[in-house]
Amino acid sequence: MLDYNVPGGKLNRGLSVVDSYMLLRQGTEVDDEDFYLACVLGWCVEWLQASALVLDDITDNAYTRRDNLCWYKLPTVGMSAINDGVLLKCHVQAIIKRYFKEKFYFLDLMELWNEIGLQTAMGQMLDLITTHTGAKDLARYRIQGYRRIVKYKTSYYSFYLPVACALLLNGARLGDYVELKNVLIEMGVYFQIQDDYLDCFGDPEVIGKVGTDIEDYKCSWLIVQAMELADENELKILYENYGKSDPACVAAVKNVYKELDLQDIFLEYESRVYKHLVSTIDAEPDRAIRDIMKSFLKKIYRRKK
Repeated sequence: MLDYNVPGGKLNRGLSVVDSYMLLRQGTEVDDEDFYLACVLGWCVEWLQASALVLDDITDNAYTRRDNLCWYKLPTVGMSAINDGVLLKCHVQAIIKRYFKEKFYFLDLMELWNEIGLQTAMGQMLDLITTHTGAKDLARYRIQGYRRIVKYKTSYYSFYLPVACALLLNGARLGDYVELKNVLIEMGVYFQIQDDYLDCFGDPEVIGKVGTDIEDYKCSWLIVQAMELADENELKILYENYGKSDPACVAAVKNVYKELDLQDIFLEYESRVYKHLVSTIDAEPDRAIRDIMKSFLKKIYRRKK
């Protein structure tokens, strides 16, 4: 189960712990033990990611993940995958206790992980509730609600958690890095919007999964934009076809997206956010923090500049 679910992705989140820690320590010698502990925390992030994906795939009725069948889709697994997802998350706490119990920042580290775990679960809850209400009235999908879902479900654990782990490992106080946290959260929102875009317009062979946001009635960035821009006829098409697994219905929704030029709107949004993040990063006086921000931006910004 571990081999199937933990190491199959790009490992960006886990590697970000190590990368961030090394950037914080640039100019100083890092011994083997400190580097090893950074790797331990990196793997903890990947275990948390695996837990989230195993459970998320079930709630989304997803079919593929990382070029393979979703774990719960295997005939020998089924709904026992729910317990596997919980098991993955529980082991993170055990690993942290084993390796960091004697460290002076142990309580801060445990508090961080408990907080992130709660925020991520609340984000998933918001996603499910919003999808349920949206199925009754598609007009309830609005950008404010969308950003709230993304902030809690994705940004905290994917962007803030790796850097916060590195900061604690380096002896820092997280309260001193509020602006860094805000920038990372904003990067997480951009990352999810990009993911929503690729779910519809990306090549499954490139992104490693078959997009199902339309069929699953997801409150994605694309449907939020479409509901704001569509005319009466386009709204009628969206109401009649969104959330249905019929390929013809999916094609009808995608055709509305294309008529509304959502691909161009996304590219304009992407360019605007990129420029804003670059200017924010350039204004950061701390070289190490600036370099950490740059490393994250480089990972998530897929278009060649």
